[in-house]
Amino acid sequence: MAGVARVESLLVQFVVSCLVLLSCLRYGNAGMTSSFVRSEYPSVDIPLDHKVFSVPKGHNAPQQVHITQGDYDGKAVIISWVTADEPGTSKVQYGTSEKKYEFSAEGTITNYTFYEYKSGYIHHCHVNGLEHDTKYYYKIGSGDSSREFWFITPPKISPDTPYKFGIIGDLGQTFNSLSTLEHYMQSGGQAVLFLGDLSYADRYQYNDIGIRWDSWGRFVEQSTAYQSWIWSAGNHEIDYMPYLGEVTPFKNYLQRYATPYYASKSSNPLWYAIRRASAHIIVLSSYSPFVKYTPQWMWLREELERVDREKTPWLIVLMHIPIYNSNDAHYMEGESMRSVFESWFIHYRVDVVFAGHVHAYERSYRISNIHYNVTSGYQYPIPDKSAPVYITVGDGGNQEGLAGRFRDPQPEYSAFREASYGHSTLEIHNRTHALYHWNRNDDGKKMATDAFVLHNQYWGRNHRRRKLKKHYARKYIDRVAAY
Repeated sequence: MAGVARVESLLVQFVVSCLVLLSCLRYGNAGMTSSFVRSEYPSVDIPLDHKVFSVPKGHNAPQQVHITQGDYDGKAVIISWVTADEPGTSKVQYGTSEKKYEFSAEGTITNYTFYEYKSGYIHHCHVNGLEHDTKYYYKIGSGDSSREFWFITPPKISPDTPYKFGIIGDLGQTFNSLSTLEHYMQSGGQAVLFLGDLSYADRYQYNDIGIRWDSWGRFVEQSTAYQSWIWSAGNHEIDYMPYLGEVTPFKNYLQRYATPYYASKSSNPLWYAIRRASAHIIVLSSYSPFVKYTPQWMWLREELERVDREKTPWLIVLMHIPIYNSNDAHYMEGESMRSVFESWFIHYRVDVVFAGHVHAYERSYRISNIHYNVTSGYQYPIPDKSAPVYITVGDGGNQEGLAGRFRDPQPEYSAFREASYGHSTLEIHNRTHALYHWNRNDDGKKMATDAFVLHNQYWGRNHRRRKLKKHYARKYIDRVAAY
């Protein structure tokens, strides 16, 4: 029996060695931990008298203007803003020519209190019936205090429609945050996938919480008034503060930031889905119940069935807590959601999962841990060509600072990691390929630091892709060489 046991032991060691070797061949090389040391700006919030927080001129002028997609397919927007002094008008005038507003839509007005802070009057206006790929000019407010902006609707849903997303998480309102926002605005991104933790106002107390929600809204308006930011919520949006008598989770966030959750048959604005250009984007809530038979679990099961990869080949998931993370900060916090949803991500061949929460950057290889249970199976993540790439972009610039302590040694599943501030872009070119970049904020300069070609999971495994391969291959060889 001892001899048999020894043979079995040697066999197990051989299999493990083969898996490690195959992993190395699959990955090409071991993961990289960047040695770059960020010389960061002070991680303190920008003073309230700074120009980025300026209140627009005029009595009761609209402020904190932001837009998001307002329907499932990109032919509507939700335009939101705040008037500080009185309700005023909630009408949006809009049209396809500057200063010629052919159409109008009427919105809703609400306000709320948080402790003794009283919000301004919050307007949400749903503008629908828009044309795809069209520039619209819009006007809000009245008289001399009115303000004018514009936005461009996304192209029609189509499998080869190119589109460029920005990816930002954990932004806050520090000088590092400002650097991230300015760099993103130079990137050519057409919409932002936001990964949660907006204002970090919960790091203040009493009425300053509401005041810092207002300042953040004015801070990001330079981008959010002109293109859709696709919102997801993080832990700093919970605002559960019994010491103030505030026990309704997400109160500030839900009052201010609308989402088109009805359009995807969701029962809650914290989780929803949209289709934009050639992408199907699913937003999950890390801080809402998600185990079996909860509303979020049931909704996601149905939404994944609705995905049509023939029309929207790119399947992207947003969440706040990363499923795979090798940083000491928030290590293993995503394990519960991983155990519930990872098998679905693999079955439906999700292309990429973006998360925030950890204030550093990290990208994984395609791996999974779905074959492990308490009695058998692989104990560690293994290469899995059907799995998504997991990317953590929780490095927007907030006052909590960077998460500089990565676990050592670097796990085999981790491809690249660095504790720096920055943002990402995902540039979709057609149904088979997209170009991804992570851009570091290097002492105020934008530095393209991590880049790769993302191959589509559905079309990459579909026989029809072979017919497309020759057509696209030369273009992408030339394009990647430029980076």
